[in-house]
Amino acid sequence: ILHTHIPWVLRHGVWPHGSDWLCEAVAECYLPLISVCQRLLDDGIRPGITLDISPVLLEQLADPEFPKLFEAYCANHIALAEGDIEQFERDGAAAQLRATAKRWAVWYADRMSDFQRCGASIIGALRQLQDDGAISLMTCGATHGYLPLLAEDASVDLQVSLAKAVHQRHFGKAPKGIWLPECAYRPRYPWRTLLPVAPYAIARSRKGVEDVLAAHDLSAFVVDEGTFRGAHALAMRRNDGVRLQPSQADTVTRDMLDERSTFDVFLAGNSETHATVPVLARNTSIAMQVWSGESGYPGHPDYLDFHKKFYRSSLRYWRVTDAKADMALKHEYIPEWAEQRALEHAQHYVDALRIALNHRRAQTGRSAVICLPFDTELFGHWWFEGPMFLEHVLRGIDSTPELTTATVEEAVATMAPTAVIGLPESSWGRNGTHEVWMHPTTQWMWEKEYSLEYRVRMLFEKRGTATVSAEQWRPMQAMMKQLLLAQSSDWPFLVSTGSAVDYASTRFHNHASDTLAMADIVEKAALGALSEEDKKAIDTVERRDPLFPEILDVLGVRPSGERT
Repeated sequence: ILHTHIPWVLRHGVWPHGSDWLCEAVAECYLPLISVCQRLLDDGIRPGITLDISPVLLEQLADPEFPKLFEAYCANHIALAEGDIEQFERDGAAAQLRATAKRWAVWYADRMSDFQRCGASIIGALRQLQDDGAISLMTCGATHGYLPLLAEDASVDLQVSLAKAVHQRHFGKAPKGIWLPECAYRPRYPWRTLLPVAPYAIARSRKGVEDVLAAHDLSAFVVDEGTFRGAHALAMRRNDGVRLQPSQADTVTRDMLDERSTFDVFLAGNSETHATVPVLARNTSIAMQVWSGESGYPGHPDYLDFHKKFYRSSLRYWRVTDAKADMALKHEYIPEWAEQRALEHAQHYVDALRIALNHRRAQTGRSAVICLPFDTELFGHWWFEGPMFLEHVLRGIDSTPELTTATVEEAVATMAPTAVIGLPESSWGRNGTHEVWMHPTTQWMWEKEYSLEYRVRMLFEKRGTATVSAEQWRPMQAMMKQLLLAQSSDWPFLVSTGSAVDYASTRFHNHASDTLAMADIVEKAALGALSEEDKKAIDTVERRDPLFPEILDVLGVRPSGERT
């Protein structure tokens, strides 16, 4: 499963966290991945992988400005590589550096050609692969909101319901599964925030995430392995829907409930409602062989180093050499070595998968699944040879009788889970908790976000949601977009990890301020005509963030008159 997400960055800067971030992911990850799938299909091999794509990323890829931005990005990097060639020649640099600079110029020209062959549409290429049965596509939270920490069930519901609507618009079919942002889960229980936000300081009953997913007919999600270990047995669901207590289950099911292994698929549920949703867990030890930059494959000395960049172009010319070595000690990158290493590592990984599954089957006599979720940016961006490795792995799986790839939907259908477990509150972040997102450095964000949710809730309760005037429609639509953009889990993540504190803080602050400004204008519009200043403010927000046109329709809000 490849988790594919970039926060909303269009018209919010260029480098390093603006539109270049998006273009970089397209060039280094999405286009190579599409090419991998197409080559496999040409050779009669079905990739059988699942991609989840966040709706906020889909809206950026579909933005009319993006094709020109991407082509300009590639052209600029071709020019940078050509400039590096000249610089290396003037400096009398090693021949290997000049050769790599020439490869970069060709590489970016190839990515531009790939993009044009896709009809300048990443979405169109992925939709074709979906329609051909090569891959499966899932959705994610609309703006990658951190669902367990949102204050209102309505906010969680909107992140999910809007995600389904946007996915359907772009891919022509409703998603069956969802990637919970940050794999963050909250069960059903009386919830309150410990932050000084009065409306939410009193415990009140909250829906479990599975309640929301079941209500929207989403039939699968993924959690981290520690979440399974902390789960407790609830019941067994028979084919006729009747729930049995664990003590009434057959021996095999009781063993499954006791072990809660990542090789099995379960139903996530709770003791209060009958909502259950299939859930898979990441097999951490097997995944880390690919994920870890220290103990895994990407840290091998022969691979392209992610961190060291040439000062005049930010292009990369050095290999890892030693994952802990000073940047000055890195050696020149030799592509042929890296390509050979990717093939060897892929063969090793296929063997590891085969051995793990055979061992599991020998132990239990049952079918087994290995769930391997990764950020898509691992393959190509953080690990340049990642797409090459992935292609070799998929070819190796195809030629290994004991193995097959399966999409999330297929894995759930094959494993046909009946054992119901109660999951603990969790994420795939540090220590499996919320601490990366609810951090001492980000509490101010959550205090502000909770005040935004409360303000919007009060506005809707006061004004109603059935119909709004034509004058209220646009600012209300803008208000809801800004609220969801403020909810992105990327902002607290970038702050607490120190990755981009100023950028993330500014982005959150601006979306929060615009939410309040649009809420004020909605209130004014209910009393009479808007001022020119108000109209300009709406225009500015709409032009900058033109995503999710269906957001009020999803909320069930209708204009009372003709829409302006």
